[in-house]
Amino acid sequence: MSRREYDESDVRVRPGRGTRPRTKTRPEHADARAAMVVTVDRGRWGCVIDGDPAQRVTAMRARELGRTPIVVGDDVDVVGDLSGLPDTLARIVRRGERRTVLRRTADDTDPAERVVVANADQLMIVVALADPPPRAGLVERTLIAAYAGGLVPILCLTKTDLATPQQFAEQFAALELTIVTAGRDDPLDTVEALLAGKVTALLGHSGVGKSTLVNRLVPEADRATGEVTDIGKGRHTSTQSIALPLKSGGWVIDTPGIRSFGLAHIEPDDVVLAFSDLAEAIEDCPRGCGHMGPPADPECALDTLDGPAAGRVAAARRLLAALREG
Repeated sequence: MSRREYDESDVRVRPGRGTRPRTKTRPEHADARAAMVVTVDRGRWGCVIDGDPAQRVTAMRARELGRTPIVVGDDVDVVGDLSGLPDTLARIVRRGERRTVLRRTADDTDPAERVVVANADQLMIVVALADPPPRAGLVERTLIAAYAGGLVPILCLTKTDLATPQQFAEQFAALELTIVTAGRDDPLDTVEALLAGKVTALLGHSGVGKSTLVNRLVPEADRATGEVTDIGKGRHTSTQSIALPLKSGGWVIDTPGIRSFGLAHIEPDDVVLAFSDLAEAIEDCPRGCGHMGPPADPECALDTLDGPAAGRVAAARRLLAALREG
């Protein structure tokens, strides 16, 4: 057998570097359109162009955004196919600065924050007066998250046919909190007036009637509703947050039912700063003050306040106690 002779065609030549240098400069996307995120599902985001529900597109996150988190309520810029036709896909190229955020953690020992909703004006805390029984602790913790995130809280009481709202509502009188009722037989005029022209997130335990309320506000939404189990806990019916347009203008964001609301990311100052008449006073507190007063914080400056401000101090300290209890 003769030895095979090789020529240049047998040699694999590794291509050299191109002459065009790599750059980190990204396109400006000057033609991008402003949009609001209304749904999130497995790496795809539903967005409405210029806040118009009729101009809805499905988008992916552009590579240059990396792992930038994008949630319902975020203001984004989108490019690409904006026709909204089936099987078309746009790209989210920018996320705007968030005006407000509703954050939670799994529990008070978990440092990992999760942004539930972005850019909501209001947080409507939905609580059933019975079946399941109301929990003041959850209301207090969600109030803390609302104050810290810049949202205006509203307490909405459902199932008024099973119990009267006065006793439960009195627990929050010192907070000057807006409280409304939305039982099955209650008119929704007051609720609708509060929501008109605003972006409002709805939050509550599973089984409190949140999805029923959403269906009354937005009949075409057809949100699934569920029964309460025999151990007094509701079944999850909403599994993903979704923003729904109101006929009177504005949006309601239906969020999944929750069993707990962790506040590992909240500091005592975050709570007190939500009270404008107390914010200046804590500037005179010693470093590390928890604002609870004696004996825990004997030099707390809040103890020097009197009159109506003293009532606000008591309300703020109740929230701080809920934050500490976990």
